[in-house]
Amino acid sequence: MAKRNDSILDDLAVLPWWVTVILAIATYLSLKYWIPTIQFQNTFHAGMAKMAHELATTLAGILLLPAAVSAFNAWRKGQLFDRQKGIGGIRSIAWREFEELVGEAYRRFGYSVTETGGGGADGGVDLVLRKNGEKLLVQCKHWKLEKIGVKVVRELYGVVAAEGASGGIVICSGAFTQEARDFARGKPMELIEGTALARMVEEVKKKPSLVSAGLIPASPQPTANNCPLCGGKMVLRSARKGAHAGEKFWGCSAFPKCRGTKPLTA
Repeated sequence: MAKRNDSILDDLAVLPWWVTVILAIATYLSLKYWIPTIQFQNTFHAGMAKMAHELATTLAGILLLPAAVSAFNAWRKGQLFDRQKGIGGIRSIAWREFEELVGEAYRRFGYSVTETGGGGADGGVDLVLRKNGEKLLVQCKHWKLEKIGVKVVRELYGVVAAEGASGGIVICSGAFTQEARDFARGKPMELIEGTALARMVEEVKKKPSLVSAGLIPASPQPTANNCPLCGGKMVLRSARKGAHAGEKFWGCSAFPKCRGTKPLTA
């Protein structure tokens, strides 16, 4: 994945706002009350220690700036998520908002979400999800008309293997070709089409949480074989009809209320 050349403040702005607030408080207390009490032998260091209490308020205030940006972005993404109503609304938003919508959905499911900003409108890993030691790479494709082909899935699978990630997820606002589905079968890859994403959004809305607002850190939850839509338990099922009749796959135990599926890994 491409690396960004961000400043420290830029890096802090993408963290949950409460993390930066804690850092600002710790910085203030250290500069104001702890560092001035340290007896340095070096004259320069001793002089800086005496000035520390004067810098405490200024530096803590600077650290609060990215906290404000983070809080605003969390609120904005929450508003974007909450106003979505069906696949039509999802397809009408811009590609960048589409990535933010997907990230917010997984964030509300308890994942730690890193927005890499490396993909742009047409490629690259857009999100990195972490939970319980798992690392999942996500690519978002906001293609409204053209189906997502096997090339996109194959490329992400290559990145997953190169980085040693637990798996990869390709999410689109449209649909995938059969070739793409065939390639993903038996691999640690999930393909989520627009209609499934719309159901995922509705499922998340039924589970309000302080995590969604960024007020508390995401709490770890079992993820070894959970439904990608509702987080529930998966059960082994067999396709009854169609081109893949008789083949095994993982289906959500809450079916038909939830229609989340996963391919049966080799």
